[in-house]
Amino acid sequence: MSLPKIKDLSNLTSTEIESQILSLKKDLFDLKLKQATKQDIKTHLFKHKKHELAQLLTLETHKQDRKNSYAK
Repeated sequence: MSLPKIKDLSNLTSTEIESQILSLKKDLFDLKLKQATKQDIKTHLFKHKKHELAQLLTLETHKQDRKNSYAK
């Protein structure tokens, strides 16, 4: 499974980005909880979820910057 590309996420709206960010944060929390309780997890999912979260946070920042620059 390859890491997600930022191009795949670039056409999302701000609300979709926010909902996916919350979903990924919840998924990461669940993975950490499973790891702490010694449950069976797929450790590669940490990297994939963190990578996608970073991409979404970057997109959110860029969209906010663009919106603020147009407002000036």
